[in-house]
Amino acid sequence: MVNMDALIPREDFEAVTSEPATQPSILSTTMKITDLGPDSLIYNVLRKPDFQRETANWNPEKVAELVRSFLEGDLIPSVILWRSPISGNIFVIDGAHRLSALIAWVHDDYGDQHTSIRFFDNNIPLEQNKAAQTTRKLIQDSVGSYRDLNLALRNSDTAPKDSVRLARNLSAFAINLQWVSGGAEKAESSFFRINQQATPIDPTELEMIKARRKPNALAARAFIRAGTGHKYWSTFSEPTQEEIETIAKDVYDLIFRPSLDSAIRSADLPVAGRGYSADSVRMVFELVNFVNGLQPDMWRDEGGRRKRRNADTEALPVLADDEDGSTTLHFMRAVKRAAGRIAGNEPASLGLHPAVYFYSATGRFQPAAFLAAVAFAKNLADKRKLALFTEKRAEFEEFLINYKYFLNQIVRSYGSLQRSVPPTLLMYQTIFESLVEGCAHLEIIERLKEQPALRSSIKEITSEDRAHGRNFSAETKNSLVLKEAIQSAPRCGICEARLYLRFITVDHKIRKEDGGDGAPENGQLAHPYCNSGYKEGHHSVRSEP
Repeated sequence: MVNMDALIPREDFEAVTSEPATQPSILSTTMKITDLGPDSLIYNVLRKPDFQRETANWNPEKVAELVRSFLEGDLIPSVILWRSPISGNIFVIDGAHRLSALIAWVHDDYGDQHTSIRFFDNNIPLEQNKAAQTTRKLIQDSVGSYRDLNLALRNSDTAPKDSVRLARNLSAFAINLQWVSGGAEKAESSFFRINQQATPIDPTELEMIKARRKPNALAARAFIRAGTGHKYWSTFSEPTQEEIETIAKDVYDLIFRPSLDSAIRSADLPVAGRGYSADSVRMVFELVNFVNGLQPDMWRDEGGRRKRRNADTEALPVLADDEDGSTTLHFMRAVKRAAGRIAGNEPASLGLHPAVYFYSATGRFQPAAFLAAVAFAKNLADKRKLALFTEKRAEFEEFLINYKYFLNQIVRSYGSLQRSVPPTLLMYQTIFESLVEGCAHLEIIERLKEQPALRSSIKEITSEDRAHGRNFSAETKNSLVLKEAIQSAPRCGICEARLYLRFITVDHKIRKEDGGDGAPENGQLAHPYCNSGYKEGHHSVRSEP
């Protein structure tokens, strides 16, 4: 999708300026294309509501088609605006994508030029760059750039006839405007009513909009964009803002780097899949809520009322708005610890291999598997079973690799994300507990089938169940790359499970404390936790009298 989120700034409906605003006598019914230029008076007072979803839901073809339609004089629905009587700024109630597409054309910024680079603090994902380049080429091939049409009108005797025709249209056509009257409360209710009628807002986005001042929504917003883009936390103190942005970038780099292309070409995979997608928004919001023990009734509770799920359970505490950023930071630190337990090079990191844990047999990233792994690792840490897991880790991962399609079956049966997390976690726990008891693979499969939540999902696949066409599908290609990545992965010198080369340490076989030196023959690659927590813990146990 084309990210045009930087082109219209966000602002609180009730933001106050030092200058009193005058009440308009007449509001314009049209907006000329020249009103969208960077030096235009109208463009510089144009705003989006601070809770507006990202203006990033149109693909390159749709952006190019909107520009072409405008220049050809096709009917484009009116843009609905509201003028704040407090600040005097003009807010887009409906039509942010339409208006942003035209602004992008005028500014030649489809998410990759000056305004966007500054907005995203120079952190432009690969997918965003690709979408921008595709859009620019489509528009260039279709109607030409805004600059080209301006030049065509000035040089009509030498410019192509079609460019001159479109340029003349440009000078005459305008965007129709409608206005919402009333105060901020009326503008907000109009926004939700209008936007739910046409293209409904994604349920997670709507949830985060309504909870926009809650610490879980603020934390998720920060993580999604690595602390860049619109700063929903801008009312907090400078030190708090800086820490929010630092933690957000650290976690983003940990789980979303390197960028994932549509085709898997190497073993260098992001732990949490593609950072630039609707799925990632849902997954990150779920991650923040799970790690911090939050349930929906805690932030959906409007008016401060405490809800009871049934008569036998206690009322859940209400998650209050975060006034100073302290709770947001608390939530973000917890997420950083949880992410650092499965990824990264810190001593507590298990350094899980993404190809083993988070990608299905067909090479598709599975958010449920990522969230289930976070839950599984947290459960191991809480029950002090990390050392026992380390001893069984190689066998555990071998089972996951051999029966990778079980994950596909669970997701197919339960659906993506939230619904598939509990059964996936149950699968992990059953496999681990069975290995501790010494069960073979066939016994483990029978135990999985005995679980009511897994009985209808788990089914062994034989070669007869696999049907393929004559050509290699994209899924088959991804599967082959993943298979090779898993088979060729080096092994941990301590637990013998596979290593992901971005999350490794170099371990002294004979510890320095015991006289070991830095010679190559005394070194081995190891998972961070194996090298620190597990090895040091076992050495301490052996050293006790």
